[in-house]
Amino acid sequence: MTFQTISIVVGTSTCNACCPFCVSRMTPSNGVGAVEPPVNWRNFHKACRLAQLSDATTAMFTGKGEPTLFPDQITKYLQEIQPYRFPLLELQSNGIRAGKGDIDYFLKQWYDLGLTTFAISVVHCKASLNQTVYTPKSQYFDLPALIDKLHGVGLSVRLAAVLVKGYLDNPDSIGEMIEFARQHQVEQLTLRPVNRTEEPKNDNAKDRGIHEWAAANQLSKDQVAAIAAFLNRNGTPLMNLVHRAVVYDVKNQNVCWANSLTRDPNKEEQRQLIFFPSGQLFYDWQYAGARIL
Repeated sequence: MTFQTISIVVGTSTCNACCPFCVSRMTPSNGVGAVEPPVNWRNFHKACRLAQLSDATTAMFTGKGEPTLFPDQITKYLQEIQPYRFPLLELQSNGIRAGKGDIDYFLKQWYDLGLTTFAISVVHCKASLNQTVYTPKSQYFDLPALIDKLHGVGLSVRLAAVLVKGYLDNPDSIGEMIEFARQHQVEQLTLRPVNRTEEPKNDNAKDRGIHEWAAANQLSKDQVAAIAAFLNRNGTPLMNLVHRAVVYDVKNQNVCWANSLTRDPNKEEQRQLIFFPSGQLFYDWQYAGARIL
């Protein structure tokens, strides 16, 4: 069995964004709550060694909340992961703290510790539309300025675009997003239709509401097909990834057409290992049975 990535959960469930499709609220907490837990470093090193032996090339720092709310923990993880020499070290963020300058001190430090890619979650290239999802009560940050700042530090940038009805949901809007990425020299653009778990993880009304919102705002099959046809018509397929994603070159812009699938029991190569601070190790975000440690 091989794994592409080890995903490392940073911090707590606390977040500074208001995403109505929050996948974190639709999947088990696995011990991550509102209080920062101690990290089981023994199991962390075992998880990294397993990932190394399983041919993982990427370590992704992510969270059940927003990881950049805990910059010191990100630094500690980057320090502890050094012996395993993963070529690609990535950080997934909503970009709010970085965009507002709150973590400028850490960016160069993280680059020096090997961070390669800063992935920013978006729903569009327009600030006004991103604001309605991520910061409805405050002004959204200057996305082009953040991209320039990250490039200035030496980091690559990925825009991880969540496709939602009324935002990025047709070929014209996808073309606009691709052109934005190209103009700002974004190294990677990922397009992933909003998804939901198969069932709400519990009966919490807020969690169920998020599940229902995601279900109501998913792209239709026709919309998904139209976007796929647009990419095939305008791009050159370069690579098929293990989780059924396809990487294209569209007018010299890297575009990954992806989905939220994390499991395919018929394949020897799996998408990811997932390490939680408590020391638990999984290979699926949704199912508690997908446990290794």
